[in-house]
Formats: sequence, C-alpha cells, structure tokens
Amino acid sequence: MATITVELTSVRKTFGPTVALADCNLKAYEGEVHAIIGGNGSGKSTLAKVVSGVLIPDSGQVSVMGKAASTPVEARELGIANVFQEVLVADGCSVLDNLYLGADGLLGSALTREEKIARAGNLMRELLGFDLDLSTQVGTLPLSLKQWVTIGRGLLAEPKLLILDESSAALDYESTERLFAKLRQLTDVGTSIMIVTHRIPELVRIADRATVLRDGSDVGSLSREEITEHRVLELIAGPQQESSKSSAPVAQRQEERPVLRVEKGRIWHDGGAIDFRLHPGEIVGVTGLDGQGQSDFIRALAGVSPLVSGLITVSTGQGEQEVRDLQSARENHISYVSGDRKKEGIFPNLSIFENLVLPVYREYCAGGVLNIVNKAKLDPIFDWETAKLRVKRGSRDNVVTSLSGGNQQKVLIARAFAEKPRVLVLNDPARGIDIGAKLDLYGNLKDFAATGRAVVFLSSEIEEFLDLCTRVHVFRNGAIFQYFEPPFDANVILNATFGRRAGLAFGAEPQEEDTGPSPIERAEAFENGRPMPRGVTLDSEPAAEIADRLEVDSFALESPEIARGGLIPRRFAEESDTSPPLAWSGVPEGTGSFALSVTDPDLPEAFNFPRAFAHWLVYDIPAETRMLAEGASRSPLLPAGARELNSDFVTFKIPGFGRGYGGPWPPDRAHRYVFTLFALKSQVLDIDAEADLTAFYAAIMPVTIESASFVARYGPARKPLPA
Repeated sequence: MATITVELTSVRKTFGPTVALADCNLKAYEGEVHAIIGGNGSGKSTLAKVVSGVLIPDSGQVSVMGKAASTPVEARELGIANVFQEVLVADGCSVLDNLYLGADGLLGSALTREEKIARAGNLMRELLGFDLDLSTQVGTLPLSLKQWVTIGRGLLAEPKLLILDESSAALDYESTERLFAKLRQLTDVGTSIMIVTHRIPELVRIADRATVLRDGSDVGSLSREEITEHRVLELIAGPQQESSKSSAPVAQRQEERPVLRVEKGRIWHDGGAIDFRLHPGEIVGVTGLDGQGQSDFIRALAGVSPLVSGLITVSTGQGEQEVRDLQSARENHISYVSGDRKKEGIFPNLSIFENLVLPVYREYCAGGVLNIVNKAKLDPIFDWETAKLRVKRGSRDNVVTSLSGGNQQKVLIARAFAEKPRVLVLNDPARGIDIGAKLDLYGNLKDFAATGRAVVFLSSEIEEFLDLCTRVHVFRNGAIFQYFEPPFDANVILNATFGRRAGLAFGAEPQEEDTGPSPIERAEAFENGRPMPRGVTLDSEPAAEIADRLEVDSFALESPEIARGGLIPRRFAEESDTSPPLAWSGVPEGTGSFALSVTDPDLPEAFNFPRAFAHWLVYDIPAETRMLAEGASRSPLLPAGARELNSDFVTFKIPGFGRGYGGPWPPDRAHRYVFTLFALKSQVLDIDAEADLTAFYAAIMPVTIESASFVARYGPARKPLPA
C-alpha cells in the first residue's frame, strides 16, 4: 500500500472573521498527483500554504512525512517545494540566480556554478523545448517564461512533495502538456505532487486522487476512476447547482422592436459588414477563436472602442439614440463588464463597498451643493447585489484586493447590476470564477432578461451558452460568420469557430478557400529544382494599409493575405519559397530592432525533433520598419540590414530549400504555423550565420521587450516531401 506523505486532520485557519479553512481533512500519497479542487474562496491556496509552512493553522494537525513545518525554511528541509499562484521572480536577477533563489545556505552552495549551470540548463531545455540563456535578466522575459522559471526552481530542489498552486495559469496547451509529462516522471520515482487549478479538464487527465473543498471544508475525496468533470462540478457547486439550473428557462425574445441595433457596422477595415439586432428579453452569446473580432464587437457595443464604420443605436423613450463612446453608452443605460478585472475593472486601493457602488454615487447624494454620498441609501443596494451573487467577503470596508480573484469578478458583475441597465454587455465575465459562481451568474442573467432587459454575453467556453442563450453568434475574420438558435449543439458551434459549416464532422478539414495555382503559376520556371522568384503581388490589400489599420496601443502583427486562424494560401506553401506579407504596429518604446520567427509546433513523431520546425528566421530588421512585402525573403524587398537564417529544411537536408523562407509542407495532417515578431532593445544581434532556432531564441530572449504573434494553419500537403 502507498505511503501517506501529507495528512491534514480537522485543520482550521481564519483571517479575522473570515474562515478560510474549517475542519479540513486530506490524505495525499507517495507517487501520486493529488488535485485540490474548489470554488473561489474555498480555501485551496490557504491549504497549500498551510502544508508548506507559510501559514500556521489555528487548530488541527498537519503532518508531512511525519513532521510539520512552521516556516518555509523548515518546509524546504522536509523536502517541500511550493510553486505559488503569484509568479514570484526577482526581475533584476538572471534566470540562473532565480532558479536557485533560496537554495544556498548562509555559508554558500553545495554546488559549483558550473554544476548549477549544467543542471539548470538541462532542466529548462526539457521544460521549454529549447535552450534558454541562463544569464538572461528575468525582467526581460514574457510571463509564460517567468512561470517556467518558478516551476524550474521548485523542480531543481528535488522535492519529496511538490505543490503547484495554479502554476499552469500562464501556460498554453503545449506547455501544460510538457509540464504534465515532467510530473509523471516525478511520480514514477515516488514524488508526491499536489496541484491546485481551475482547469477541471486538466485535472481529469493528470490527477490520481482529488480532494474537493467548499467553504473551507473538504466535501469529497475522489479516487482516479471517480474523477470526472460531472462529479467534480457536482461537488464544487453543491446543492445550489440544481436550483441555479432550474431557476428560469432559456431567455426568450419579448418584443419584435430591438432595443439595440447595429447597421452596416465594421470593426475592422477589411472585415465584413455587421447587421445585428438585440431584442428585449434576449441573452445573445458571442464567441469565436481568439483574435476573430468578437471582443472588438463587444467593446464597440459598450462604447469602449468605436466602430470603423456604421452605426450603433439604442431604442429609448426619446427615439433612437446613437452609441458613440462610453459616455453615450452609459447615458443610454448600457453597462459593461470586462473579464480583465485588473486592467479594466477594480480600483485596487478602494474598498469592496466603494468598488461596487461607485457608479451610482450621484444618484444617491444628499446635502445639495455639497454633494454628500448618502450611505444609508447605498447600504441596501450593496447588500442586495452581493447576496445575489454570493460574494464571499469580510468587512465591506476591506480593500477589494482582500477578496479572491473570483470574488473580485463577482463585485464587478454586481456593480453592473447595481446600475440598473437596459442592456448588459459582458466581455468574458466568468473568466477565473468557479462553477458555483457561474451558475449564480447564469440564474441572475435569466432573471434580468425576464424583466424585459437584454444581455450580450461573450465567452470562449461554448458550454456556457447551452442552457442560457436565445441565440449564439460566431465571429470569424472580423464579422459574424454564423448564428445558431436552440437547441444548441456544442460541436456544431465549435466547428463554426474553425470556419466549418454545419454538417461537417468536427476534426474534418473544410474546403480550402484557395482555388489552386493559376495557369501562369503552373508554368513557373524552375532553377536547380527551386522555383524562380516571382514578382510582388498585393492583390487584396496593401501591407501599408494593414500597417495603418494596426495603429493601436498594443503590439500587433498581421498579414493581409493570411487570416488569424485561417488557411495559408498555396502560393506561400510547399515548393513555393515566396514569403507572405506581414505588417505590425503598436511598437513598444525603446525598440532598437525586430526579429521574426515562423515555426511549426506540430511535427510528426517520426521526425523525432525536440523543438518546433523553423520555416523563417529573420533578425536585425530596422526599428523604423512596419511591414515586410510579399516575396521579401532573399530579395531586394527585404529591409536593408535585415539578415535571414537557414530554415529547418536545411536541418533535415530536404532538397530545394536553404536560407530564408521555407513554406509549410505538413506531410501527415493539418499543422499550426506560428508567426511571431519580437521587439528587441538591441539594434544589432551577434548570431552565427548557420544558427538554428535554439540559437536564435538564445540571442533574442535576453533583449526582447515584447512579442506579437498570430497562428494560421496548413495541410495536409498535396505532395510528399522531396526525398
């Protein structure tokens, strides 16, 4: 029988009047991944900190391999490593120093610097899939790499117990898969792992055992065969799940006259026109792949950002009123909730009470010209709205950041309800909140719509729409691609996000929009087995116009010939070596030059390649450049001073390709192609002329200010790769 490594018995932990853990029990075993699951504010992070000695319980017993840690130092001596939810790095220190932060004793290290470099280099290569320069200053790295540094720090400690508290939150799907593979290696040698995450599908795949927390108490302990999404959600939500589901039927249109109308609206210069109607009583879902325009549309409805062209109007007692900006939206009773609470939501220095009722201060003032807030009238509003969404909190006068992230999001939603809007516009409002809070939100939205008001609800989780919405609109390429009405089929909606019409099985490739080579293209001359360079063609929209359109605050990269998430046209693929046009804007301050990579992360296993395949690597692109014309690779169109490296067609000795752009040629199935532009502090890089992708990354990572990217796809190829 497996050895118990962690045992909690009747553990209680309070913070003033707030009970974080109440009579909590848990057993974790050697060589297992034990998931800690629960809603926002259920005590997950508190439990992790109690086990690792960061917090001392008020009562109860904590045993880790027969002992208890009262400080993080004692925890480390017991073999406990905790990777916290916050990305804790020293920005001014190197990657190497961060990886060994806290590992060295007062009198020095047991390892020489050379031994540290060797161990850390091998581990980070395994985690990242490429070599990371360990002398890089961590403050220059993107968030995902900083997260890997904190994970690497925990792994280098060779722990007997590894605790990961929401440590995959900043990682994408591929990175999470690499992490899980590493966790399995650790459990194979007897390491005990405790993992806290909101990503329930991940837990179903990785966990051997799970403890579910609700309101600080353990409400279920599940073995591997019992860990299913249904069972986990059932335990997290508790009795409220069924009551919330049955609180009201799917929202229904109550009037034919729309309350909000979009006429010939365009959110992108090159996007299609949008005609949209929102009727009283409706909850309309909006979805799509990342970057397809749905968020731009939602923000335009709320007046956060304007349309490129067209008109948004709201029907009021005074007729049709135009929505031009935030002020006109508010005057016409449109309220907006962002999913990015830190950037667009909370006021971190204000109290919970102030954050919720701030927008309605003016309506409840006393004292005439003194404009004194009448708190007595605001109190019942605060109590009512927080009770509706079950906000778990201490004193209303506590700063809002004293709440868990999910409860902060509830405060933002409650704030919107307090404004008594006629139209509620929600931009992924359920991001980061637990299933119980989501069910509360759905019930409240149904009740809100039933009174004759209306909701527009953006979400990337299609399941959120199924028992909620009147209809669902799917966005592609900056316009509405398809819309659906109940009964909804999640697979059909998901197909639509990939550009597949109803009736095409999920996973099947749609008809490629490219009509194939023209007679002129078929007659292209070849020289030494390679096609001759063609003239530049910018038929659909000049890259310069795309560059103008991209004059936005954030760093952005696009191609006028390749839609985000779309198919790469054949003239940029297979035996063609014509590079696609690219344009960018929102360049960060201090940029000295740019570097570009085009990579394929989906290589077949038969290639036995430990990293992505490089199709185009360019560096020393001058800082004033904002576009690369079609066919720039290996031509006078490439900006002066820019340098190209070999593609990985050279690595695999595939004939017909060499330095510069090598188009996609997936031999087995559809592959993703990732276009990434790096804004660099340096004007010139010292890179060997024969460097590969790993050396390219090693050179640019230390000097990267910011990166911008988009993903397209291609395949399977029409011809086999040349032998």
